[in-house]
Amino acid sequence: MSGTDGHRRFFPYEEPYDHQEEAMGRIREALVEERDVLFEGACGTGKTLASLVPALEYGRAAGKTVLITTNVHQQTRQFIEEARAITEQVPIRTVVFRGKASMCHIDVGYEECQALRDTTRELVETEEEIAELEAKESELLEASRDGDGAATEARGAVLEELEELETSIEALEEERNTCSHYYNNLAGDTDAFYSWLYEDVRTPDEIYEYADAHDLCGYELLKEGMEGVDLVVCNYHHLLDPAIREQFFRWLGRDPEDVIAVFDEAHNVADAAREHATRTLAERTLDAALDELEDVDDARAGPAANVLGAFREALVETYESSFGFGDREAVDETWSDVPVDNETGRDDLSISFLEHYTGQGFEADLEAALALGEELDRRYERAYKQGEATTRTDCQTLTAAAFLERWMAEGADAGTYPIVGVRRTDTGVVGRAELYTCLPRQVTEPLFEELHATVLMSATLRPFEVTEDVLGLSEPVTMAYGEQFPESRRRTYAVETPALFASQRDDPTIQETVGGVLEDTVRFTPGNTLAFFPSYAEAERYYHRFSGGSTPYLDEPGTRAETLREEFIASDDAVLFTSLWGTLAEGVSFDDEAARSVVVVGVPYPHLDDRMEAVQRAYEGAFGDGENEGEAGWRYAVEIPTVRKTRQALGRVIRSPEDFGARVLVDERYTGSRRSELNEYSVYPSFPPEEREEHIDIAPEKLKFAMLNFYSDMDAWEGSPPPP
Repeated sequence: MSGTDGHRRFFPYEEPYDHQEEAMGRIREALVEERDVLFEGACGTGKTLASLVPALEYGRAAGKTVLITTNVHQQTRQFIEEARAITEQVPIRTVVFRGKASMCHIDVGYEECQALRDTTRELVETEEEIAELEAKESELLEASRDGDGAATEARGAVLEELEELETSIEALEEERNTCSHYYNNLAGDTDAFYSWLYEDVRTPDEIYEYADAHDLCGYELLKEGMEGVDLVVCNYHHLLDPAIREQFFRWLGRDPEDVIAVFDEAHNVADAAREHATRTLAERTLDAALDELEDVDDARAGPAANVLGAFREALVETYESSFGFGDREAVDETWSDVPVDNETGRDDLSISFLEHYTGQGFEADLEAALALGEELDRRYERAYKQGEATTRTDCQTLTAAAFLERWMAEGADAGTYPIVGVRRTDTGVVGRAELYTCLPRQVTEPLFEELHATVLMSATLRPFEVTEDVLGLSEPVTMAYGEQFPESRRRTYAVETPALFASQRDDPTIQETVGGVLEDTVRFTPGNTLAFFPSYAEAERYYHRFSGGSTPYLDEPGTRAETLREEFIASDDAVLFTSLWGTLAEGVSFDDEAARSVVVVGVPYPHLDDRMEAVQRAYEGAFGDGENEGEAGWRYAVEIPTVRKTRQALGRVIRSPEDFGARVLVDERYTGSRRSELNEYSVYPSFPPEEREEHIDIAPEKLKFAMLNFYSDMDAWEGSPPPP
């Protein structure tokens, strides 16, 4: 059986779509050639199986492990369903991996857990050693009774060793710095767990419940049992965080070149990589480090306190000097940025630090702080293991010194943006220093070079050349499959309302026009409507303005979106007001009657603050060609990601060949007819060509007639449609 035909045996359903068949073949070829793949497919067209099936087939043939990763919880559930379907066809060994925090039965942090593991392992190993010595002592006792003098002498030595080990056991048991769940992993028979685990594809919740019922640690059992599996389902951070990735591959028993990674919702990889590369140091951590050093009797404590104290003073001075009249009182509980970047050289915080520092040289003092911090950390580890401390103490000196070393070494690097943040706490205003990573490829490029191959899939990866540049991909295979379902079953209307620039959103006339379009959209939708806005504030504004007969739902930050979604889809005539930057705009399906129409109000540009300007400058420096200055930065950092947000929202409806619905874009910047008038403000050219062709430009007052006709053609009305 050829590789091209071989992957079909992993396909769990009767027949793939034609485009799925083609995509599977091309991905299989790319994996053989160790090439990365950029795979764009419209929502609901089977990208997951088209990527997973050839990866699993090739992985089994070539001895590779497949990782499929996402940052969207609902997609993890879909992966589990697909893996279960594949397992019914061809048995595969699958592990669904989740972070330790949600899997821990005793609710301890990472460092404390690590110390508990070590002491527990030491206890079990000591018990095993005692059992071996007891067996040996019994043999020697029998030999000595038979008159073997050498055995008598050897038995005495064994008894002495046994006594020492039993004393150690008593000390470990008295200290109780062990984990009973992990103890049972090591001391008991776990074959039954692994037999159960690989009978099917088990969710993390199922694993937790099984482990809890049997007094085991499911998280550690997964780590021990991942070697040799075919498929691992995990979160982005398992691959994008360099420290976690190194451990993760070790648990897999795989080198990076033996791993095929499939990234779902891959348009999010850039932001996720930037987030995982960013590092912060809070003022409170510096305070804790200085307190820690006061109690240390070590010659290095003075230099360490000198250098960290200077940085703390500089941090406070930097944010305090930024406050104008009333600014300090306006600081709230969320972090807000204080720009410190300085185009003429080092940032303001670094300059202030160098001014505050006095001594023989901050590099030498910093080296002393790092060395002392590492020693203190080892002491804390030892104290916890030996029961001298009830919790595992983190070394604040090491944390602060490591950050300061990085700040001074990398703060002026291209693609890194140094910044200070402030927020209000119970004790007043506090600050933090942050090294913000502007260029995601600093994280992703080394990763993609290490792996055997990657498949990056999304409904919104184009323009491919932008994705290639931002992530640092070298000559990937690219493929794009647009809408595969009948065009007659969908409509995309671009409504010619005035452009909703931030400066115009408060205009009563514009609000009345937009509100009217919204009410027409909802009224002439036979079912539920999704309404997306550039922010939660705008969603709330139009939620309160809405006066139609449908039931309105408001998505608010901090509320559980899944609960709201379930209430909404249980309705048969409702409208959900939410933000395009919220969790319901992508990775969430609203099939068939769950939502018939989707409306996007305005262009969801992100807040263009100093941080975003730094990203634009970094992109301009990396990808600009010297001509049309600033164009590459704006396009790469703002316009393309913004249009992707809109395209993702449009993809929430029409998820199968039988489904149908309308997509409504409310802002003249989406229209083709106004493109020349709007010039650079038009976002119409940033849509793929086949999507632009489906945009039907329409006047606000005519939208209701168009929707009435479309849904009448779909025979969607139960009874008579509403009169226009």
